[in-house]
Amino acid sequence: MKTKIGTKCVQSGYNPGKGEPRQIPIIQSTTFKYENSDQMGRLFDLEDEGYFYTRLANPTNDHVAAKIADMEGGVAAMLTSSGQAANFFACFNICEAGSHMISTASIYGGTFNLFGCTFKKMGIDVTFIDQDASDEEFEAAFRPNTKLVFGETVSNPGVRVLDIERLASIAHKHGVPCIVDNTFPTPVNCRPFEWGVDIVTHSTTKYMDGHGVQVGGVVVDSGNFDWDKYAEKFPGLCAPDPSYHGLIYTKSFGKLAYITKATSQLMRDFGCIQSPQNAFYLNLGLQTLAVRMPHICQSAKKVAEYLNALPEVKWVRYSDLEGDAEHERQQKYLPNGSCGVMAFALNGGREFANKFMDALRLVTIETHVADCYTCILHPASHTHRQLTEEQLLEAGVDPDLMRLSIGLEDADDIIGDIANALEVAKNS
Repeated sequence: MKTKIGTKCVQSGYNPGKGEPRQIPIIQSTTFKYENSDQMGRLFDLEDEGYFYTRLANPTNDHVAAKIADMEGGVAAMLTSSGQAANFFACFNICEAGSHMISTASIYGGTFNLFGCTFKKMGIDVTFIDQDASDEEFEAAFRPNTKLVFGETVSNPGVRVLDIERLASIAHKHGVPCIVDNTFPTPVNCRPFEWGVDIVTHSTTKYMDGHGVQVGGVVVDSGNFDWDKYAEKFPGLCAPDPSYHGLIYTKSFGKLAYITKATSQLMRDFGCIQSPQNAFYLNLGLQTLAVRMPHICQSAKKVAEYLNALPEVKWVRYSDLEGDAEHERQQKYLPNGSCGVMAFALNGGREFANKFMDALRLVTIETHVADCYTCILHPASHTHRQLTEEQLLEAGVDPDLMRLSIGLEDADDIIGDIANALEVAKNS
């Protein structure tokens, strides 16, 4: 039965039988029992399906991962301990020392640092490029050892909307997959696979959870990229794996090759598994996701319109506004709304901005974003403070940019708090 996104949020991934729990059960166990040695051995050789150690996989996690895969329209997914781990696994699953990848520059500061610093230490070179660079600039960025192209559907914190279809087309022209972080829109507002993307990641800590109670991530594979067609580029998937007696993932698992390798090899070796307890909390958030996102987007647009009309506000960036530079792109990819996150700047510089933030009472200063509480931060001082001035600009983060994430509170109350804080800041 073909179902819509709201039904998938509630029911996908788990189908209990007679007398079984209605809610996804928490399998809080490190290990699983088998009747004989041969059964266990076949699991370790990937010849049978099943569970033997939660560091690799757990039934609770797999139910929730299957739900997210269905929501995105993918064939399989793997939960991770954080969104950062999801982006690491998604890329490292097809990269190795000597590889090169291309990333749009306007991405989350932690991901920028992962790619620009940590990957470099691992022998993986990353070229950052403006997501709206010319075709010629993109062409010049590719190398013979390029393995993937990465971007964010709606960038954090710059809230720039990605031209998803174009980025996927550029990647495919060069025989590599397109990986997109879809955290801010969620599958409720955008399904990147429908625009040609091959692999999607999320920080499930954000809207998918929606309540700030668990840290997690997920990698979802569309199953559409033909790894064997470019076998020489992807030996990890298309050549024998010595750690599994020469098994070839694409030959043994077909469309499930990518996620199977990520689970059985990378999760085995790095162990960044999401805890079953956190997966349970995540599922509770997913059940209301399709209800929460429209409300949040409606409130965010109202707040953005209010800010845009204030003389104290230097600029507002929120693609759902009709006058926004990226509104046309938002209408193409995110017609039901982008997300609840916007960027804006105040006249008066950083000192006035700090006075304003300190005067807020309902809106809280947090490093978090995209949950039920409205929160704000100044990325250059907080989440992106590890970046240099040059790197901030390269990542699309203006020094005076503030990121405002609208929650589930009444929009009029949020506006009232902003108005009061501006008044306090002007009189202090």
